[in-house]
Amino acid sequence: MKGKKLSSKAKQGINELNLSRRKFIRNTAFTVGAISIIPRHVLGKGFIAPSDKVNLGFIGLGKQSRGLAARFVQNTNAQIIASCDVWTTKNTWFKDHVEKVYAEHRNQSNYNSVNTYLEYRELLDQKEIDAVVVATPDHWHALQSIDAMKAGKDVFCEKPLTHTLKEGKEMVKWAKKTGKIVQTGSMQRSWDNFRKACELVRNGYLGDIQKILVNVGDPARPYDLKAEAMPNEVNWNNWCGPAPLLGYNHRLAPSSNDVDFWPDWRLYQEVGGGILCDWGAHMFDIVQWALGMDRTGPVKFVPPADKNAVRGLKMYYANGIEVIHEDFERGWGVRFIGTEGKMDVSRSFLETDPAGILNVELKDTDTRLYKVKKDHYQDWMDAIKNRTQPICDVETGHRSASVCNIANIAYDLGETLHWNPDTEKFKGNSAANKMRHVKYRKF
Repeated sequence: MKGKKLSSKAKQGINELNLSRRKFIRNTAFTVGAISIIPRHVLGKGFIAPSDKVNLGFIGLGKQSRGLAARFVQNTNAQIIASCDVWTTKNTWFKDHVEKVYAEHRNQSNYNSVNTYLEYRELLDQKEIDAVVVATPDHWHALQSIDAMKAGKDVFCEKPLTHTLKEGKEMVKWAKKTGKIVQTGSMQRSWDNFRKACELVRNGYLGDIQKILVNVGDPARPYDLKAEAMPNEVNWNNWCGPAPLLGYNHRLAPSSNDVDFWPDWRLYQEVGGGILCDWGAHMFDIVQWALGMDRTGPVKFVPPADKNAVRGLKMYYANGIEVIHEDFERGWGVRFIGTEGKMDVSRSFLETDPAGILNVELKDTDTRLYKVKKDHYQDWMDAIKNRTQPICDVETGHRSASVCNIANIAYDLGETLHWNPDTEKFKGNSAANKMRHVKYRKF
């Protein structure tokens, strides 16, 4: 095989991932037996026969929920039966939207079974709900996902999976403790072009990988929007939740989803991770997958000398591979640079130089990566029913989010950081270690 060999630690991580999948399948099969012929009411809470629909509840009904709801209605056998948001306007909109989608795609013109809630814990109390989709702003992801797992629900959580490093560890812990299936919304892993790109890297067709460029947006910055009059239709205290109580501004959280912009909460460190996290959770995730680093991450982060810079951060894996947050002028995407070729991949293109690398036929002895049967959403449904791990499980999502969260810390501090992916602590930097989590506001 051509290319740089994986380090022993990387190989160990891949082996542990494969072993954990096998153990998960074996132990679950032993527990539930022939699940395909046993009705749900016999199996009890948490077990779903393959012929049954998965009853879904949605937590967070912003702009992203529009597409997510359509995908679960069109592409899976899930049934959306509940929704929750702190906005009364968005609860009403979502119920109408889902019922319209059911009429269009399942010929259920009389579907009127979406129960709405203003408090997510009330939704989690509903026993008939099997699983939840968490599509709230980043600062709510971990709390709501963990509460869902404790309530016996499987979870699809939008990316980035978490807002802080400690939250990621907690999500991994609770997924293991409860046995719940967590899919991270990093759907690029379920796209053929990204899988092919990662297989070319993994099998050495670019030679030794020397450098990787990742272009995504800016790091998070402190909230600075001017306070506006508070709309009557929102519980703003609950929107802010564990984050500081911010002054309301419609750009942060519009009352309607029918706006021509994506809400700006993503930009601010109190409730989001900047576009560095928002899109980095997609693109750094592809780097992690290509390098076989889903159970670890970079060990060194070197920010640019200019503390005002929003590009230029360098990170290094233990095997010496360098990754740079840099604009290579092709939009959000990844550029792999190896000794035998170069490859650019994004949602719009997959190109190699020399061009012939792209047409390589993988050998029988080459590593093949997880290929979903249909799409990212059905993959989660399949994992729920089979009690297996999905393509972007909780640990994978946590590690990719960690890359982004550490990058934000490095930009913020302006200091070189040495990270131990095993202990998940910074070496010799108390300020950085304090930034692994934030103190939640009581609300």
